[in-house]
Amino acid sequence: MKNASSNNSSKKNAGYKAAEYVKDGMVLGLGTGSTTHFFIEKVGMRIKDEGINVMGIPTSFQSLLIAKQWNIPITTLEEHDIDLSVDGADEVDGDFNLIKGGGAAHTKEKIVDYAAKEFIVIVDESKCVEELGNFPVPVEVLPDASRMVIQALEDMGAKCEIRMAQRKDGPVITDNGNFVIDAKFDKIESPAHLEIDLNSIPGVVENGIFSQMVDKVIVGTEDGTKSYR
Repeated sequence: MKNASSNNSSKKNAGYKAAEYVKDGMVLGLGTGSTTHFFIEKVGMRIKDEGINVMGIPTSFQSLLIAKQWNIPITTLEEHDIDLSVDGADEVDGDFNLIKGGGAAHTKEKIVDYAAKEFIVIVDESKCVEELGNFPVPVEVLPDASRMVIQALEDMGAKCEIRMAQRKDGPVITDNGNFVIDAKFDKIESPAHLEIDLNSIPGVVENGIFSQMVDKVIVGTEDGTKSYR
């Protein structure tokens, strides 16, 4: 079993490698999570050391704060199109389908990543799977609809839990002011169809399945990276 240090180096390798694809003048989608943290960090280093001129569109308050820490200028989708978005994943299969949302930011992530001209996913080796489903699918819901959505998800065969906060009483509240239901399916045969079906439930804001969106996957290892198209 890998220790935390080796896992951290794998994430760093993936994040730093993705930053090599950043070109002067780009508008970047800044994903959320521990691996993307390293991407944002390296972009900030390149701004300082190379003087490249880029702007970022964060997908969460977390990525916003990290970008500000590294003096990355911030913009919005209202003002600019996105050239390149870089984000992590909780699972990625061989067809580049993803489960995202471990950080409860998948709604904004999906908006930003979908809008990008190119979308690169960065993960460590532990996130690569043959088929999705080991990780529950995060489903962001309007709080008033949570009971009805849980019933609908259970009718679809999922085991559901409202995600509870750590170091705070009560449920996790997303940046959008909603709840997250973690829906565990025994098997996900068609991620694309399940993504559509979940979003068809009234009260669901967005779900954590990302299908047919990814242009490149960079997998970090202790020794470097592997890239897949």
